[in-house]
Amino acid sequence: MIDILVAKLHDVRFMTMLLAFFAASATVYTLVMPLLAGGDLNKRMKAVASERERLRQRERERLSKTEKVALRQTPKQVVSRVVDDLNLTKWLAQETALEKLVMAGYRGHAPYVTFLFARAVTPIVLLLGAIIYTFFIAGANWSLTLKIGICVGAAYAGLQAPMLFLKNAISKRQLQIKRAFPDSLDLLLICIESGMSVEVAFRKVANEIAGQSIALSEEFALTTAELSYLQDRKSAYENLARRTGLEGVRSVCMALQQSERYGTPLGQSLRVMAQENRDMRMNEAEKKAAALPPKLTVPMIVFFLPCLFIVILGPSYIKIATMH
Repeated sequence: MIDILVAKLHDVRFMTMLLAFFAASATVYTLVMPLLAGGDLNKRMKAVASERERLRQRERERLSKTEKVALRQTPKQVVSRVVDDLNLTKWLAQETALEKLVMAGYRGHAPYVTFLFARAVTPIVLLLGAIIYTFFIAGANWSLTLKIGICVGAAYAGLQAPMLFLKNAISKRQLQIKRAFPDSLDLLLICIESGMSVEVAFRKVANEIAGQSIALSEEFALTTAELSYLQDRKSAYENLARRTGLEGVRSVCMALQQSERYGTPLGQSLRVMAQENRDMRMNEAEKKAAALPPKLTVPMIVFFLPCLFIVILGPSYIKIATMH
């Protein structure tokens, strides 16, 4: 079986067909995914509505001093059993993991358990794959030190892979929120200056900004629910700042807290902060535009100049070669 697998890996025709299959699958996936992404907004808004209902139920039961219920659905039984039996919460848990999961948009206990399960299973899977590849498939002439190094590196990569995935999800979500946040502040300013309360303004902006940023709409909807059902409104603003992890959102939340505490006018503060966030967004776009020429230098040298030299000097070289 191993000999057949090794022969297939060294078969040029088979590898070409396999790579062509992967390329075709990636192309189909790229073309089909935008068509299937239309229902994402409705799904996430339904999730926010379900979260608001759960939050309302939790606050009602807390006020009535009854037994609390779970805010999120429980994880799958297999994953939960593995995490509980191996006590992964003690060995693999991090203090900031739950907060990072919230910042990435994964709330509740189920994503946390799944994250711990992934951190435990991924290193084992990659380690076994590296052992099979290095010792049985392609590493016949490799030294033992190299084989052990590859296995250790694969296990370490598997341990860090869930964290890298989480950081990537946080970066994408923060970028989406950051791009839409200045416009949402303008809408929030218009709603507040028109006489709406803060809760109604957040709800209105959450509905209007959903077409531009689903993540920001979700955060505003959750803030609306917390403003309605939490006893301390300061906690709702702090939760919004903690869930997003952005400095601009934190500044706006501080202004909302000060306005709530001291009665200061909120319209002027929102107007200034909207302009500041818009300037920050423009500065980041200018930085990316300024960094583009240095990034293009190496690809131009590696890919464009050889082709240019071939086109320019190729005919002359052919003529000189034919003369001899």
